[in-house]
Amino acid sequence: MKICFFSPYVPKHRGGGEKHFFDVALEASKSHSVAIALPPETLEDRSTIIQKYESFIGESLSALEFISSPLYAGGFLEKLAWTSRFDSLYYVTDGSLFFSFAKKNYLHIQVPLLLDKSILIERLKLANWQSKNTNSEFTKKIIEASWNTHIDLVLNPKVSVPSRIPKQKEKIILHVGRFFKQLHAKRQDVIIDIFKELLRRHPTRTKGWKLVLIGQVEDQEYFDSLKVEAKDLPIEFVPNASLKELKDAYKQASIYWHATGFEIDETTHPEKVEHFGITTVEAMAYGAVPFVHSKGGQPEVLGTLVKELSWSTKEQCIALTAEVLKDQKKLDTLKDKVRIEAERFSEEVFSAKVKELFS
Repeated sequence: MKICFFSPYVPKHRGGGEKHFFDVALEASKSHSVAIALPPETLEDRSTIIQKYESFIGESLSALEFISSPLYAGGFLEKLAWTSRFDSLYYVTDGSLFFSFAKKNYLHIQVPLLLDKSILIERLKLANWQSKNTNSEFTKKIIEASWNTHIDLVLNPKVSVPSRIPKQKEKIILHVGRFFKQLHAKRQDVIIDIFKELLRRHPTRTKGWKLVLIGQVEDQEYFDSLKVEAKDLPIEFVPNASLKELKDAYKQASIYWHATGFEIDETTHPEKVEHFGITTVEAMAYGAVPFVHSKGGQPEVLGTLVKELSWSTKEQCIALTAEVLKDQKKLDTLKDKVRIEAERFSEEVFSAKVKELFS
């Protein structure tokens, strides 16, 4: 079967959604012929684009064919004719829909957008996508209610769970997320505020601890403002980290913080909270105990530990963190528990779901 994968976020973006996109494509390529659609004209040549994504996800993309496509800006008939070349089309939607003449069409929805899909043309477009999947149960719930459509499968992002991790972790509280303020902002400003207050209230418990913030810089002004806020504090910034730097940070960190969705009403703005929470799962896989904001997809990531590890207010995050800082035994116990929870999103589970999707 020949499958074309198309995402309007590729080749401009490199985030969790794009990693998921290529993970699905690579898994599908084990049994099928897979092509990745690219704009006919890009600012970078094709080899540069491929190299950037290979570096980002840490895997070779040689099993995939990269082809020019009119799906980005072509006309209606041109798109129909082009899609008819494929047995299947896998589309990561940005909320927009189009008609495809591929034999079977797969729609992946990664952003829980509240959109009106009730008019006839939108109903017809939705019907054209015979198989629909989301990245989380949270996104599924929002889309089924808002778009009035059925989601066939929840295809969570995959996480590699290492068989062994360092026995001795360092005094590091880690956060991983892009530095930007739009949409589901990662709220590093909130994390810095919480850390400041934790240091002030518990100077003895926090002695020797530091906060490490890692992520791609997409808003330089915002990033610079955070550095000003963090001045003279034990806070380390690692902008545009390599994959090795990221993995090393996960190995070293004892605790993981995440604040996406802080002060957001997820019923009216579900797109502004965490849609799934891939970095939280990655931290868990390496035994970093997460204390994360309890909105969006984060509760399902925490699984049975949601009551122990989630917070709604800054006060709660400080209290939860301070408790484990004084109780190493509890921290060690939670370290083992979160690794078990991360197994729910392992490569084996992911592989089985992709096979089910394209069977």
